[in-house]
Amino acid sequence: MRALTTIPLHGGTLQVSDVPDATAPDGHLLVDALAVGVCGTDREIADGDYGWAPPGRERLVIGHESLGRVRTAPDGSGFSAGDLVVGVVRRPDPVPCGACAHGQFDMCRNGQYTERGIKQLDGYASEHWSVEPDFAVKLDPRLHQVGVLMEPTTVVAKAWDQVEHVGRRAWFEPRTVLVTGAGPIGLLAAMLGVQRGLEVHVLDQVTDGPKPALVSDLGATYHHGDIDEVATAIKPDVVIEATGVGPLIFGAIAATSSYGIVCLTGVSPTRRRLTIDAGGLNREIVLENEAVVGSVNANLHHYQLAAQALAKADVDWLARLITRRIPVERFADAFVDQDDDVKVVLTFDGSGS
Repeated sequence: MRALTTIPLHGGTLQVSDVPDATAPDGHLLVDALAVGVCGTDREIADGDYGWAPPGRERLVIGHESLGRVRTAPDGSGFSAGDLVVGVVRRPDPVPCGACAHGQFDMCRNGQYTERGIKQLDGYASEHWSVEPDFAVKLDPRLHQVGVLMEPTTVVAKAWDQVEHVGRRAWFEPRTVLVTGAGPIGLLAAMLGVQRGLEVHVLDQVTDGPKPALVSDLGATYHHGDIDEVATAIKPDVVIEATGVGPLIFGAIAATSSYGIVCLTGVSPTRRRLTIDAGGLNREIVLENEAVVGSVNANLHHYQLAAQALAKADVDWLARLITRRIPVERFADAFVDQDDDVKVVLTFDGSGS
């Protein structure tokens, strides 16, 4: 079967390879792939900056943003042929650490976790794949064109879950949220804010293309000005930072109202210097009882929250987030950014352009 593979830590080795057909070990689902999303992590792996092949192997099948349809399922698994499913990315470490032992493998304490398509486990960018029922999540059948957005939705479902956990340290009735960045993570974070009945504002640098309309049609407000000016005007109770851009990160931390919560989801590049008034920032965080939390990955609870959020969403709006669908044979096109890109996906079902 066809699969998109690379040699981790060796840039320029991404290719469609012939690999052995997927089989379903006892108790596993066998799934026909429909699509995989392409994100910044995939680009880093393709560039040779990141990634680990399975033990004893040179090449890794990439792809962690999955969508497929069950071909076969074992009796009693809770799945049936034809079900629309995604596969969970991370697996708990074998020790396990305390967090993994409690099902919180997104919070692994010793780093011995593995991840489909990233770290020591083949991913979902193949014509067929198998997955344990305990690490598969069923989606509403209406999502057959957009369910590939599930994994990025789990990231923001966790972010909101973290915000709400922190908020419960005291009385917590947020009204206004600022999302920095209008990529897939930012737009999906905004969608979950709207679903919570909050006044949502999204800040990004572009002034045209699909993003402003996507934000407006969500019922949120789009901004492209300076973060200090925007924050002063709206006084957010919550900030979801989805860019990893240094000035925006520190602007977001300084932006919240008293008792504000900032959740950082964007991964920043290293070795870029930024001058800040660290003492002033610390003073504000302490005296205003503010909280800053980082959030990455997701566990099964967050996958369930994400599935519920997508089931409630406007499917037509979700479809507009996917700005390019590219057959896997033309994978190179997916790794070259275009100005109006929001989300790019590779397809295995013959769809795409």
